[in-house]
Amino acid sequence: MKPAPILVYSVLRLLAFLLPLAILWYFFPIFRELWWLAVIFAALIGVSISMLFLRAPLSEASADLYERRRTRTTTGQEDAEAEDEVLDKDSEV
Repeated sequence: MKPAPILVYSVLRLLAFLLPLAILWYFFPIFRELWWLAVIFAALIGVSISMLFLRAPLSEASADLYERRRTRTTTGQEDAEAEDEVLDKDSEV
């Protein structure tokens, strides 16, 4: 069973943030005192990593979300059309 693309992308994005944060915190003692600065730098590094390396998981996740939305909308549209037909028949009588 293949994991959901949105789950894979979310985990990779979290790792892209948490791994630089851990490296900054462990190897640079100044970031232990200025934790907010470490968080900012880790976020910037994480965004850069995700823009460079996570393009394929992002497109897979986006395609999966689009397909889910499209099938849900199509099913909902069919239901709405059936309801409209019933209401039209009732109003003609």
